[in-house]
Amino acid sequence: MDMFSNLALGFGVALSLQNLALCFAGCLVGTLIGVLPGVGPIATIAILLPITFGLDPTGALIMLAGIYYGAQYGGSTTAILVNIPGEATSVVTTLDGHQMAKQGRAGVALGTAAIGSFFAGCVATLFIAALGAPLTKLALLFGPAEYFSLMVMGLCFAVVLARGSILKAFCMIMVGLLLSTVGTDLETGQERMTLGFAPLADGIDFAVLAMGVFGFAEVLRNLENPEARDVVKTKIGRLLPDWNDIKQSVAPVLRGTFIGGILGILPGNGAVLGPFASYTLEKKIAKDPSRFGKGAIEGVAGPESANNAGAQTAFIPLLTLGIPPNAVMALMVGAMTIHGIIPGPQVITKNPDLFWGMIASMWIGNLMLLIINLPLVGVWVKLLQVPYRLMFPSILIFCCIGIYSVNNQPVDVAFTAMFGLFGYLLIKLGFEPAPMLLGFVLGKLMEEKLRQALIISRGSFMTFVERPISAGLLVVAVVILVVALLPSINKKRDEVFTE
Repeated sequence: MDMFSNLALGFGVALSLQNLALCFAGCLVGTLIGVLPGVGPIATIAILLPITFGLDPTGALIMLAGIYYGAQYGGSTTAILVNIPGEATSVVTTLDGHQMAKQGRAGVALGTAAIGSFFAGCVATLFIAALGAPLTKLALLFGPAEYFSLMVMGLCFAVVLARGSILKAFCMIMVGLLLSTVGTDLETGQERMTLGFAPLADGIDFAVLAMGVFGFAEVLRNLENPEARDVVKTKIGRLLPDWNDIKQSVAPVLRGTFIGGILGILPGNGAVLGPFASYTLEKKIAKDPSRFGKGAIEGVAGPESANNAGAQTAFIPLLTLGIPPNAVMALMVGAMTIHGIIPGPQVITKNPDLFWGMIASMWIGNLMLLIINLPLVGVWVKLLQVPYRLMFPSILIFCCIGIYSVNNQPVDVAFTAMFGLFGYLLIKLGFEPAPMLLGFVLGKLMEEKLRQALIISRGSFMTFVERPISAGLLVVAVVILVVALLPSINKKRDEVFTE
């Protein structure tokens, strides 16, 4: 009964006119940036962070969340119609979705993707509501040592699940942790790693780093790639699948929802791995695997359900433990911190309106996305014809105005440009910036919990292994790294990410 009363509270918050408008705006923007490949939800949320300063925390987070899961819907439109994944989670959809479009079944592919995503999103939201309170009570039992060990385990998952070399991912985590230490030590009052530069005395601003590494760098990366769009010329056709299509899609949607929901909780690239895992499973259990890659509807239904379920269950560790499982959730942590909310188990007790309002808004947002995506397919097709070279200058100008408005300091714009070049260099050298952002967000909290644990134990590091939960989390972290470094496992991991 508690869950239903809490959901009633959440719907009361989410159904206010302002929050409905912000939810719709987030879903619309998310669909837009999903349809237009090249920016992505990470860069968009980083760019829009300054706009949220004038909003109340609940409304701001409802809008940002809508952008994230809205991008999963929009990414499928581009993947099916243009054979370009608008989002990383839509890569697998291109394999069969675009083939269906070439066969004159683009509408059925789009309809199946939207309905599967809607179902998966609703189930995943129910999953969050059911697990939210129990996990929060469990998290309240955690002390500083347990929190530190939990964050270590999360970063180990991020290293293993990041694309590319494990060593490169580890280096990115360490760079993020080092950047988080720049500024004034809160205990001693001494400046650290500022090089005597006064603007760094308060540390590196989260919005500056995020907007530079993901906003500016993404624009630079996309400008060097020539535009090539294989837009389907045939008619889109009917949007609603027939009875035969539904029969073929039901089981993949259910399996994709389960797989995506579970993997979405994992730190690192869990939400991205969901669609790949779903597609692999559907192909393996299919009676005729040769159909895949030639327009099999299961290859659209399963992965699209998995990516939306993963996008929503990623909020579970963020809202209950305060631990972001991926780069977008790290941005959400930044947004919560900017609004004076400390992510973690106390959110549900101190800010129940925010916690349950966000969960209720996800149901509403999924319904909005169903309405936005299916009837407006023609509009999205027209937008696909807009050249990127016309969009990117306006994006850069918007970034500069937004970042200047945070502190009204021109030096912030210069720092953002510098981090943009740094992020572009990382991409060119094969480093993935997302683990760095996770390390940066968790760095200050890890340092705080480490110091608290050592003060309580009077300087003894044994406190991390003497406490059962802390020791268990550290053992899991070590096992994850050791297993991932085994030659056979590492080879398979490289093959999966390459594929």
